Amino acid sequence: MIDATALSEKPVLTGPRVRLAPLSIRHAAAFHTACQDPETRRLTGSHHDFTLEELQRWCTGSADRADRLDLAIEDRETGDFLGELALNEIDPPNAHGSFRIALVPDATDRGIGSEAIRLLLDYAFDRVGLHRVQLEVYDYNPRARRAYEKCGFEVEGRLREALFWDGTWHDVLVMAALRSRRGGGEDTGTNTDVGVDLDSGGGWPAQRPPRRDGLIGPGR
Repeated sequence: MIDATALSEKPVLTGPRVRLAPLSIRHAAAFHTACQDPETRRLTGSHHDFTLEELQRWCTGSADRADRLDLAIEDRETGDFLGELALNEIDPPNAHGSFRIALVPDATDRGIGSEAIRLLLDYAFDRVGLHRVQLEVYDYNPRARRAYEKCGFEVEGRLREALFWDGTWHDVLVMAALRSRRGGGEDTGTNTDVGVDLDSGGGWPAQRPPRRDGLIGPGR
């Protein structure tokens, strides 16, 4: 039902302002810097303090992971690292996958995330052949929720008190986009991006590639 080779070929996807390129060792230092930002860690629910060495290993091994897609978000003109995103946890029989995105602090509120998400969703639906793409976002991040909704994601459910952060339990919202309901609001280019998130699952890649997927929220 899906084309698994589309995950192993590691494409370069280009939009008006950003380029999605295969994550590699050259992105590790900027990736690590983003991981140290306190607000980024809060929005991603990252308890683990990732070292540069851990992220170097994660980025280096990205090309060999044939069951998932990890891409760096780069400025199309300057090549600067703006964040990263992933399509993972692929379920071939059900044409389902999970998604997560992380932006560096300086790349937020510019519509960068919305453009990157749409590029990835087009690839997931048209090239990989997925029917459903899911992400998770924390309840204290309504801006990220609105950004996802602009890209066609809809809230499907709630994981109650699934994150303990700063002495308080927080819910996680489950959102998904369907190929049969493609679309979403127009991208205004402003106030649609927030912070950073990583792979889907509550953390960042090296420890256990993030599990919550979202513009700003959990990662795996």
